[in-house]
Amino acid sequence: MDDRSSAAGTTWTAAGTEHPARTALVDAQSSGFDPWVAYFEANTARQQRLERDWDRSAPVVLSDRQRRGLVRSFQRLELGEGGDGVRLLSKARAAGDPVYTRALELLVSEEQKHSALFGVGLRRMGAPSLRRHWSDSAFTRLRRLLGLRTEIALFMIAEAVSVEYFEALADHAPDPILRGIGERIRTDEREHLRFQVDGLRAGFADASDLTRAAVGVAWWVVAVGAATVLCVDHAEALRACGRRPLGYWGRALRRFRSVARSALWSGPSREPSEPDDRPHLLGPEVAIDAAS
Repeated sequence: MDDRSSAAGTTWTAAGTEHPARTALVDAQSSGFDPWVAYFEANTARQQRLERDWDRSAPVVLSDRQRRGLVRSFQRLELGEGGDGVRLLSKARAAGDPVYTRALELLVSEEQKHSALFGVGLRRMGAPSLRRHWSDSAFTRLRRLLGLRTEIALFMIAEAVSVEYFEALADHAPDPILRGIGERIRTDEREHLRFQVDGLRAGFADASDLTRAAVGVAWWVVAVGAATVLCVDHAEALRACGRRPLGYWGRALRRFRSVARSALWSGPSREPSEPDDRPHLLGPEVAIDAAS
């Protein structure tokens, strides 16, 4: 996850662009993000337990072709997950909900840990890290032109089309430590998607059906491009994990469709104690005992 920046406190027009307006990403009076703070704070222990199960003495089991493909993939992913999120967090603070901002800070920290894990994989494969790559730099510059809610949407799209990669890595990578890295990251990414859906549900709570439809079309354009770039740029890594790039492309977009629908068309809360127009938030799927 790279640094993200731009003006906060914006809303969508029907064309899918943003302009200054009265609403923030979340409602500071009743954001409902406290369960996410508790989840992220407790998740460190689960992460450590997963990593303790790795047999780091196991020999590297990769063919030359598999190694080349996975090295190329890990180098790009290490860059993409490694931003400090300073600008993104600054705009989240300006949106006015300290609970949401705290949860987002903890999510950024988890993304940085993912970058470190890709570094672990590169060292296991005897490969260096990249200092920069044009695709990562271009995507970062693009996001810096956008509003907070749009950046969160781009983050959601990127993770929605890439989570299938981590599933494949966890289940079918030819090396046991690389499988462990995949498992470690996919457990986080599943929850990250739910968190992003919740942020977007709150952000679009007052949006009209026309606005939601226009935004959905814009998201689809970005998602198709992101899935295509992933399949091309990580094709050999996908093959090393038993996935055909074209088949992956279809699965990634089906996952995106499900996530986007959940973010845009969730409907109001059905809890009688809540206001009728308050969005229903998913919350964490996994309950973690902070004391364990």
